[in-house]
Amino acid sequence: MGKREELIEKYAGDLRSKCGIEPDMDLLAKVTIGCGPAIYDADAETVAATQPGELETVKTNFLVKKLGLSDGPELMEAINAVIETYGKSERNKYRAVIYYMLTKHFGKEHIYG
Repeated sequence: MGKREELIEKYAGDLRSKCGIEPDMDLLAKVTIGCGPAIYDADAETVAATQPGELETVKTNFLVKKLGLSDGPELMEAINAVIETYGKSERNKYRAVIYYMLTKHFGKEHIYG
């Protein structure tokens, strides 16, 4: 098993144990691949949920640019809801897990079709 497959399994474990979600493994793999090399960098692999600038980056670069959503207050509300599901006290919030949950939240799975 390669490094990427190990990471996908780790993210699936987080979705199951910390978020109470049974992941669609095909979609999770596609979202993980879509994160690019960031998943291999310890700092970029996670989302600093307490930093407003980081959340703004998730909104702009992922929700608006990648998923094609229109900017509005509902985007930040969704990000905050996903972080709440993940657990605010959870230290490592993996980018692929957050992106996966946001993709499902907005029903944008077809983007990764």
